Amino acid sequence: MPKAYWIAHVDVRDAERYKNYVATAKPAFERFGAVFLARGGPFEPLEGTSRGRNVIIEFPSMQAATDCYNSPEYQEAARIRQEVADADMVIVEGA
Repeated sequence: MPKAYWIAHVDVRDAERYKNYVATAKPAFERFGAVFLARGGPFEPLEGTSRGRNVIIEFPSMQAATDCYNSPEYQEAARIRQEVADADMVIVEGA
C-alpha cells in the first residue's frame, strides 16, 4: 500500500495563536501515524506563487491521511488554523 502525503503551503498571520493549532492538531497526527518530513524550513521558490511556510507530512496510506484530516481532533485544529493563517493543502498518494 503506498504512503500518502499532506502538502501544505501556509502564510501565518498570528504566530502566537498558530501555536494553538499545532498543539491541538498533535493528537490527530499521532493517532494516524503522521511523520513530518518538512516543517517550515528555509525554501527556494522556483515557479508560481509561494507562501511563507511549507509542510510535508507522511502518512501510512491515503486512507490514514484522509481520515486524519476529517477526524474531529484535526477539524478542531483546522478551525484554529483557518482563523490565524491562509493555506493551500492537498493530499498526494506516493508512488
